[in-house]
Amino acid sequence: ANMLAGRLRAIGRRAEVEPFFAHPQYAIVHLIHAALGVAGSIVSMIEPAIGFGLVFLAAVSTYLDLNTRLYLVRSLLFRRVSQNIVSPGDRPEAPARLVLAAHYDAARTGYIFSKASNRIRRLPERVRLGLGPFRLFFWLGLAPLLPILGARMAGVDATWLSAMQAIPTIVLIVAAFLLVDIALSDIVPGAYDNASGVAAVLSAADELRTTPPENLDVWVVLTGSEESFCEGMRSFVRRHRAELDRDTTYFVNVDSVSHGTVAYEVSEGAVISIPHDPELIELCEALALAHTDGGPAPRPIRHPLLDDALPPRIRRYRAITVRTTDENGNLPPWYHTHEDLPERVDPDALARATEFVTSLARLLDRDAGRRV
Repeated sequence: ANMLAGRLRAIGRRAEVEPFFAHPQYAIVHLIHAALGVAGSIVSMIEPAIGFGLVFLAAVSTYLDLNTRLYLVRSLLFRRVSQNIVSPGDRPEAPARLVLAAHYDAARTGYIFSKASNRIRRLPERVRLGLGPFRLFFWLGLAPLLPILGARMAGVDATWLSAMQAIPTIVLIVAAFLLVDIALSDIVPGAYDNASGVAAVLSAADELRTTPPENLDVWVVLTGSEESFCEGMRSFVRRHRAELDRDTTYFVNVDSVSHGTVAYEVSEGAVISIPHDPELIELCEALALAHTDGGPAPRPIRHPLLDDALPPRIRRYRAITVRTTDENGNLPPWYHTHEDLPERVDPDALARATEFVTSLARLLDRDAGRRV
């Protein structure tokens, strides 16, 4: 964090390191959710009401946690200090504010990233969206147990109901083993995810400072603890919400931009799909239509997980994420593995993503000037 703050100061920007508390072991959080679900399923055979209560608590806590709204089970676990690097703009009177964001922490690996995801990459995008790991966890594990245990509370005790109950219970048991594997895994080098995003934001901020936009107040926010599900960005929005007007503040999150073609997210979410800001999507579509360098044009994607655009979007800010993918919208096979090394960084992909971000800022500047 201190090194990145120094980089921002070196290009002439103010930079502050803001500490916040984070819960780094997201796998343990959702392991507890899985354990509550399995325990509720077992207890319901004797006391249906208690079993239903346990599963309901796990489902509500999972849904709120994965949408960064409210922490229930997570708030009970140990905390550690992480840091955001915040570089405010120097034009607070400007008609619009642009927040360029990227996270600088690295993820843990696990079987689900190295083996299972390679098979899912061969599937169409809509199928991949439905097979998001936490969508399966929630919609095939926790959610189906609620009506089943509700039927038990109503007095239904049939063999077919027990057979139905076994399916989501097995899903939760399998999820628990995968989460334990993640919790015990090592941290990856993180060149693609997300040293590349940090580099793109620093380069874009430098260019926008050299030729500053007339109608934008450009902020740079480099977040910690994104890999524990966006705690850094959640902390930033909560701390600075008094300064950030919902109608005139735009978040452009840059995440994993050193492989393949530029892509912009039209929605994201680990449980349900949250649409991104329509105005930002339109501007990205305009850049895609104006694409002239001969390679593949930027394309829209739907992301089945969550990143740093989600906390501001949940809180009704204008936000979008820019990343790079292969021609089918897939992240590279070394995503969240020990193969995510600097040697795999494609400088051309990184340059294209940086240019896309700066071009998006110029379009925002133009539109803000027209509104004025």
